[in-house]
Amino acid sequence: MTNDSTEPLDETPIAKRLIIGEPLTSEALDEQLLPKKMALPIFASDALSSVAYAPQELLMILLIGGLSFLAFSPWIAAAVVFLLIVVVVSYRQLIKAYPSGGGDYEVASKNLGEVPAVVVASALLVDYVLTVAVSVASGVDNIISALPGLNPLRVELAVVFIIIIVIVNLRGVREASLVFAIPTYLFIGSVVVMIVVGVIRMILGDPPVASSAQYAVQAESLSQAAVILLILRAFSSGCSALTGVEAVSNGVPAFRKPKVRNAQTTLTLMGTIAIVMFAGLTLLALVSGVHYAENPCHLIGFDCANNPQPSLMAQVASATFGMGSIPFYIIQAATALVLLLAANTAFNGFPLLGSVLARDGYAPKALNTRGDRLVYSNGMILLGLGAILVEIVYQANLTNLIQLYIIGVFVSFSLGQIGMIRHWRRGLRELRALPGEARAQKSARAEEFELRKGLVINSIGATMTVAVLVIVTITKFTHGAWLVFLAIPVLAVLMIGVHRYYRDVEAEIEPDDQTHFGSEGDVALILVNRLQKPVIKALDYALAAKHENTFAIHVSVNKEETDRLQQQWIDHRIPVQLVIIESPYRTFAGPVAGFIKKYREKHGSSVVTVYLPQYIVGHWWESVLHNRRARRIGQQLMMIHGVSINLVPWLLDSTELIYGRRSRPLPGQERSGQIPVESPAHARRVSRPAGPPETERTDTSA
Repeated sequence: MTNDSTEPLDETPIAKRLIIGEPLTSEALDEQLLPKKMALPIFASDALSSVAYAPQELLMILLIGGLSFLAFSPWIAAAVVFLLIVVVVSYRQLIKAYPSGGGDYEVASKNLGEVPAVVVASALLVDYVLTVAVSVASGVDNIISALPGLNPLRVELAVVFIIIIVIVNLRGVREASLVFAIPTYLFIGSVVVMIVVGVIRMILGDPPVASSAQYAVQAESLSQAAVILLILRAFSSGCSALTGVEAVSNGVPAFRKPKVRNAQTTLTLMGTIAIVMFAGLTLLALVSGVHYAENPCHLIGFDCANNPQPSLMAQVASATFGMGSIPFYIIQAATALVLLLAANTAFNGFPLLGSVLARDGYAPKALNTRGDRLVYSNGMILLGLGAILVEIVYQANLTNLIQLYIIGVFVSFSLGQIGMIRHWRRGLRELRALPGEARAQKSARAEEFELRKGLVINSIGATMTVAVLVIVTITKFTHGAWLVFLAIPVLAVLMIGVHRYYRDVEAEIEPDDQTHFGSEGDVALILVNRLQKPVIKALDYALAAKHENTFAIHVSVNKEETDRLQQQWIDHRIPVQLVIIESPYRTFAGPVAGFIKKYREKHGSSVVTVYLPQYIVGHWWESVLHNRRARRIGQQLMMIHGVSINLVPWLLDSTELIYGRRSRPLPGQERSGQIPVESPAHARRVSRPAGPPETERTDTSA
């Protein structure tokens, strides 16, 4: 008889339903796909929000050398903008060639081999964790810039915000997009308005003036080599504006059809908006004279002991609209929100990449399981825990965290672009191998043009990203980035180890013609502690299965309890032989294993089924009050070849909270609580045991 109901057999716990929402059916997956207007805040919030701290980090590094070094900032900003254009155009090609959602990992896997692929995956996973940590720390930094009194609670605020973002994402992609859309578009609109107002004021001869413009800077004396390194370090910090670009290529499966075109359009919009905002904020910061120092105490005249240093965004907003004005607070609120929600990009990229890795056998299979809301909830929880750990270790300090950032993303950029070069070259080789007539066709010529165009674009992208990776490595390695270079290979080795494990398991369990599991008998063992309803239910299950031989096993650790059980066995006329096994060391699984071994020595390699009664509870605290011995014994006995474990559940009345029903007594037990031996059906279920006698006592220790 089949159950055609589409309702779940058990209800979702109330607390989980309130936090995450009602479970969604698999058929609702298409409804969770995103249109472009919702995909932009989901996948582009990281890249868009990075413009809030990328100009700040760029100017901060230059100020180490003094105010005169700010003259390099327009050229460095122009280099960052050019690189962003190259990367966006390159990833448009990648999305077209590999739309399955693997992104740089899939490109490296199919074109460069296993080791580069797991290196890319490791780099992206590390960078996703840092994306969450940096975005949240930057958001908290902007909140503190507007409300300095919250500075002592910096770490606590960061942890709370990460937990909130995890919960929102666990509710599903569609609901998350609705939550994140308004802050993202508010941020874009408010920053663009601020840039326009600032430029107009500059044209009219009334340029905005930042609060820090009056402070001189205590500069370091630098050699010529140090000057070059400082400029390169400023460029590498400015390149943090490129983070999040790869998320769109990893999230193509989440777009509505046509997926490729929608993903490419979203990527282009993201790149255009990010370029306008990055260039505009850098311009306003220079015009208004923002001085943001790595060490606030190096600003001569600034009270660093009692006041936190305002962020670049806060200084530009106050210079443009006035400190304490409504537009100032709108921009600060929008910036803080979008920086906090920028972590959402990672909460989409990390679980999707984790699912691809799990599918390919490089990550635990649990990462490829969708939760109640059709999202990869295990990956989201893992990402949240990793980000919280980073925030606690680094005390949510943006300056320290930013040094670890963008290393991973440029590792994946570089290997992904190199892989795309091989992809286009392979396509050209296959095209040249066609007969001359086929190559002369119009479609073949058009395909060759597309292949050559892709090769040129990705060659430029590879050259630029590899160069930036070298620069970032040189300038950031001694400032803490060495931890990232340590984490990436360690994670890559773990992935390869997981893949080898899954490969070996698959080879071990692969069926072949020689494999058989023949046996000479079939025996059931019901473990009995005291004679109670759960035990009687287990006995009834064993009898209903009609095994060749059935024994009730009692491991004796207390003589009085054993004597009481034997008397109850007689009083209730249980039609199953009771075997008492002495256990002087008070263990359970060991004596049962010894009984199985002796039985097999006497009667051959019998298949053994062990029935274990187990309580099912409705409250979490009830699990603490029960010793869960049945599960522990079962785990130990499963190590014996030819033994299967059958857990017989007994639902306590508290499970009505979860399942909506109480435990029901077995037929005929409403009054007596015993197995009715007068039933001929029950009598026929018991075969005379060929093993130990009915009154046997066995002294078997662990």
